[in-house]
Amino acid sequence: MNFSIQTKLENEKTTLYPLQDKDFDVLYAVASDPKIWEQHPNKNRWQKDVFKTFFDGALQSKGAFLIVDKATEKVIGSTRFYDYNEEENSIFIGYTFYGVDSWGKGINRLVKETMLEYIFQFVSKVHFHIGADNIRSQIAISRIGAEKIAEQEVAYFGEPSRLNYVYEIKKKVI
Repeated sequence: MNFSIQTKLENEKTTLYPLQDKDFDVLYAVASDPKIWEQHPNKNRWQKDVFKTFFDGALQSKGAFLIVDKATEKVIGSTRFYDYNEEENSIFIGYTFYGVDSWGKGINRLVKETMLEYIFQFVSKVHFHIGADNIRSQIAISRIGAEKIAEQEVAYFGEPSRLNYVYEIKKKVI
């Protein structure tokens, strides 16, 4: 891999900063709301010890971001690049969550578009794992042009495996 999956990214509403160890408390303040995780395969991620495992996995991925709202300068969530596959020339985007105050404002779409614009300089396909019961995220990812291509058991870092749908977006060649 001759590119960085953890470089600062930004758009008109948010800045994505590479996640650092010092970010735990501010990110957990967002993640501690059980409503965020209601449709997620791992519904207890709002609990501090469970979130700590999630956070440690994010740091180890070396592709995770802290999402900051430019207008308020508040942390509103996290996302990451992971599982680069050189043979397939693909990578995943996922492990994304936002505080409920950010829902329905087009932020997820904007962040995903920013990440796609950046990563399509280096890969031809981007995949997404979406929990089988996470209807909200399935709808959101379909709205940006992703298509469901498979179903897969995903072993989350330090958490039980869960059924996920795999979605894909291919780079448009003009």
